[in-house]
Amino acid sequence: MCLAIPSKVVEVYEDGTALVDTLGVKRKISLELMPEPVNVGDYVLVHVGFAIQKLDEEEALKSLELFEEIIEEMEKEEGMYEG
Repeated sequence: MCLAIPSKVVEVYEDGTALVDTLGVKRKISLELMPEPVNVGDYVLVHVGFAIQKLDEEEALKSLELFEEIIEEMEKEEGMYEG
């Protein structure tokens, strides 16, 4: 299964890449597939290392909240198996 995860742009570089923050993890991604300019502070949807779409902040934060809930539930389930 492949997921596209909302990420906040932290830095934009002249070589068409950017540093993004995804749930507290920073990584460099490509902006090659973006049809519009991307700026620091924008939220983008990232799929396999490429930004593919801009998101408005409210939509991005709602999606990130859902991802955090899923992670929390998975951690609870893993705790049950370690038991």
